[in-house]
Amino acid sequence: MLCNEHKVYQAYNRNGVKKNQKIVSKAVKIDHLKFEFVRKEKQELTSNNNLANRGLNTKLTRLGNNPRDFYGFINPPVVHASTALFPDYDTMKTRDQKYTYATRGTPTTDALASALNNLEGSAGTIIVPSGLAAVTVPMLAFAKTGDHCLIVDSIYGPSRIFANSILQRLGVEVEYFDPHIGDGFANLLRENTSMVLIEAPGSNTFEMLDVSAVSEASHQVGAVVMMDNTWATPLFFKPLDHGVDISIHALTKYPGGHCDLILGSVSANERCWKQLAETQLTLGVCAQGDDCYLVLRGMRTMGIRLKQHEKSAIKIAEWLSGQKQIARVLHPALPADPGHELWKRDFSGSSGLFSFVLKDASDSQVGEFLDALELFGMGYSWGGYQSLAVVVSTKDRTIAKAPEGGRLMRLQIGLEDTADLIEDVEQALTKIT
Repeated sequence: MLCNEHKVYQAYNRNGVKKNQKIVSKAVKIDHLKFEFVRKEKQELTSNNNLANRGLNTKLTRLGNNPRDFYGFINPPVVHASTALFPDYDTMKTRDQKYTYATRGTPTTDALASALNNLEGSAGTIIVPSGLAAVTVPMLAFAKTGDHCLIVDSIYGPSRIFANSILQRLGVEVEYFDPHIGDGFANLLRENTSMVLIEAPGSNTFEMLDVSAVSEASHQVGAVVMMDNTWATPLFFKPLDHGVDISIHALTKYPGGHCDLILGSVSANERCWKQLAETQLTLGVCAQGDDCYLVLRGMRTMGIRLKQHEKSAIKIAEWLSGQKQIARVLHPALPADPGHELWKRDFSGSSGLFSFVLKDASDSQVGEFLDALELFGMGYSWGGYQSLAVVVSTKDRTIAKAPEGGRLMRLQIGLEDTADLIEDVEQALTKIT
């Protein structure tokens, strides 16, 4: 389920055995012309390493697969596996082949990990069964009894539940901090602060953090900085370039993009890669080839989709800002947003998720609004092609509460025509009594 250097493929033949072993020489004798053809094709093929100066969408169409590794097919195969066979006892004893058991990876999972390594600029990536697992596995990897852990108060709700239950049960002290803390963050750090978990913009309330400043201060006490980067994806923000040690992603969202899978990824720098990988293997938290294949397929069009999500979301957010029923719109790409300058400095784009405050709305009015929507479905998650609307609660938070003046609503803007979505929200607002 993990891939450190995708170049490792070049050191093995199709059976996963090193090229200098006797099984290869036998194969060449049997089919000499075929192997010569494949070797020549590999030399002529442009590798992923040569994509560095290409455009983003060009990269997305190529990353994670060398067609000549699989007889010229553009997409890698979906490998369904548990057992990997060894050619002889010596190989089994030394485990001297690329694949030894499916929990340690398959060509399909490695293809996805390789693509993410390229996008994240990471030393290695693990693939896990969900976005929440992408949060919990690294937390288990780097927190121990007696440690102090800092978490931004605007974190994803299930991450808070894990920290307040499992981490505290293991003897880790958890402290939440204001996403607007600014320079005061350094005062919260202690000698035993081992881990800092952030999200920018914040979940549901979309506060911005100075990620570089948080990372720099945290490293002064040796803390590992983790960031949930699901909102921006590595297309619009690369956490490791801003000092973050571990980038967390719910692949369920924009990389998958079609509301038909649940998957997560964790990408680490050199400092943290080995410990993260060892923890994942020890826990046995792995992903299946079918889901990895679907994410790879979704990534091919992710750049184009994200641009449409961004364009529609900003237009709808701007329109909502002028409606009398709306007290406030929470979207960092809007110039009036408190976090706009940080977003503009560090991010290259925005996604399709934002919130707004429905002015002085009662619970029944919230229901009337949601029930009146025709194109927006009511459902959790986001990042797919269909627009969604939900009411948001921040009762579990200690600091980063929802803005006053009404009920907090969250919109996921899909790929429908923007004019149709505005028309749908407009007619729903008229139904509030």
